[in-house]
Amino acid sequence: MTEERDDIVVLVDENGEEVEFQHLDTIEANENDYVILLPLEDNEEGEGQVVILRVEQDEEGEDILVPIEDEGELTEVFEEFKTRMEDEFDFVEEDEA
Repeated sequence: MTEERDDIVVLVDENGEEVEFQHLDTIEANENDYVILLPLEDNEEGEGQVVILRVEQDEEGEDILVPIEDEGELTEVFEEFKTRMEDEFDFVEEDEA
């Protein structure tokens, strides 16, 4: 039996492959919305790492998800996510891993 979940987001990667993510949170910061996603399949280099994407609108006004290139913006959103989810996740700093 297939289980349907409302928190699953399917994105297409740079190779045209569909990748499933669990939607963990949506954060509003700096007049932008950001989605926090966790890949459903473990991968060797990014196991347990979340993906943060900014929500923007395309020419037709449809929501699209775009990568964040500004390291400061990314850090700010991730810190907000950590604060909001500290009771649900154990966050490990990179130098602790």
